[in-house]
Amino acid sequence: MNELRLVLLIVVATVACGLAGGANAKPWWMRGTDASEGDFLPPERAFRVAARIDGNLLHVSWVIADGYYLYREKMAIEAESPDLVVATANFPSGTTKTDPYLGTQQIFTQQVEATAAFSRSDYGAHPLQIKVTYQGCAEAGLCYPPITKVIYPTAGGPSAAPAAQHATTAEDSALPHRGALYAIVGGGLAFFLAGLLLRKGRHLASPA
Repeated sequence: MNELRLVLLIVVATVACGLAGGANAKPWWMRGTDASEGDFLPPERAFRVAARIDGNLLHVSWVIADGYYLYREKMAIEAESPDLVVATANFPSGTTKTDPYLGTQQIFTQQVEATAAFSRSDYGAHPLQIKVTYQGCAEAGLCYPPITKVIYPTAGGPSAAPAAQHATTAEDSALPHRGALYAIVGGGLAFFLAGLLLRKGRHLASPA
């Protein structure tokens, strides 16, 4: 029974340490930097994107947090759903900036909207989906990897407010709760393993 208890303690400690490490590990956008996670926003909050349709024109807007910027040359809008054709996107002129990552570039801050004509030949058989790609940095010294998202444009004419200002994704809402979720799952797994080992120990210790 002493050996069984030792095994049980090792299992519980391993599960707890593994979950603590997963909860405290740096996310992918922070790897390779000396800064702490609290110094920078996650990419979904630093750069919010949404799209709307006005006739046969796509309007894709980004709302950029204070202290962050997007590279104009790293932004693209492409068709994702079948039988959808998206023309080359039109972006406004940006601000010229020389940074340590990509040299002299045009960047956008605060907010930017791009437009692109589109056509479709599926007669509405598929939901309209587009793929947007973008890359940006924080003024404080962090460059995010390129980001690609598939989004569903909403219907709305010229008077519609940019949806990106109010967009909340599933990833955003999950961020504050992931640590708690890891702890709950880890606790349940540890108790489950402990129960199995204790039951096995009682079986082995019972007289023949």
